Amino acid sequence: MDKQANEEILTLGIESSCDETSAAVLRGGREILADVISTQIPVHQRFGGVVPEIASRKHIVNIMPVVDEALRVAGVKLQDIGQVAVTYGPGLVGALLVGVSAAKALAFSLDVPLIGVNHLEGHIFANFLADKALEPPFMALVVSGGHTSLVDVRGYNEFRLLGQTRDDAAGEAFDKIARVMGLPYPGGPRIDALAKEGDPLAIDFPRALDEKGNYEFSFSGLKSAVLNYINSEKMKGRELRHADIAASFQHAVIEVLVHKACEAAAEAGRDTLVLAGGVAANSGLEARLRREAAARGLRFMFPSPVLCTDNAAMIACRGYYQGAAGKFSDLCLNAVPGLGLTDSSLAH
Repeated sequence: MDKQANEEILTLGIESSCDETSAAVLRGGREILADVISTQIPVHQRFGGVVPEIASRKHIVNIMPVVDEALRVAGVKLQDIGQVAVTYGPGLVGALLVGVSAAKALAFSLDVPLIGVNHLEGHIFANFLADKALEPPFMALVVSGGHTSLVDVRGYNEFRLLGQTRDDAAGEAFDKIARVMGLPYPGGPRIDALAKEGDPLAIDFPRALDEKGNYEFSFSGLKSAVLNYINSEKMKGRELRHADIAASFQHAVIEVLVHKACEAAAEAGRDTLVLAGGVAANSGLEARLRREAAARGLRFMFPSPVLCTDNAAMIACRGYYQGAAGKFSDLCLNAVPGLGLTDSSLAH
């Protein structure tokens, strides 16, 4: 395929890794013609979190209507699609299988290439949609419900994982603390909002793995410290200062994320730092990263809120650059729920 044809190719993206059913149509690598998302948040709120079996069933119901709506919004026909990109991991296995099965059926029926996309790489590539001038290399901080990673993006298809969480991800810790505090699902945005009313220095919660040059993360100890503080205050008969707890907890998480991200960028010699993943929508994290990056002379960027959360546009974008490099999948593509950032070769 010549360069001009590649720039005009229409990519259908499909995302179903957790509780969002999404389909998108991209022209070339960065022009979003449609990005349709059907959320299941109202369904799972009554349970306080995502129920995998329910999520899978909802994806089955939603997947084709969402694809049809994306095509309608984009103003194109299914026969116009030149390739199909789909998340094949990481995520909930049942949810992933719905998207992968739909993508394989569509690619087969249209006789177009199938591209298996790593969900985490998709989050990084959301930044290419947010800023059309962005080019590698740069440092990426990926912070989501299930993952916290530092990735040196050396090229469109070349990544170096510098560090990741050893236990709980940052987003997971946010949701667990929110649940203990009685805040409704999803907990991350609730903690962020409540933190604005509290004192971030009111409670000195611990930071783990803070030695220089260590780019691994650990939030289980912090989570336990917050739980112990809450239980201790209750046993002493003291009234809980929810805003201070939220602010202090969030401050501890953000301080670790920002410090390690900026140090990693400096060590790798990168002048650009990007934020990616669902927790990128956290206003406290974005503001602190912006300030620290400016103080260090780093260019900082992050996607719009809709591109921070799970969406098919970022999957289509990642798929486009894989396709441009000839990295396609065959119809034996399967869901890989535990897929990591270093396992991209499994899709090809």
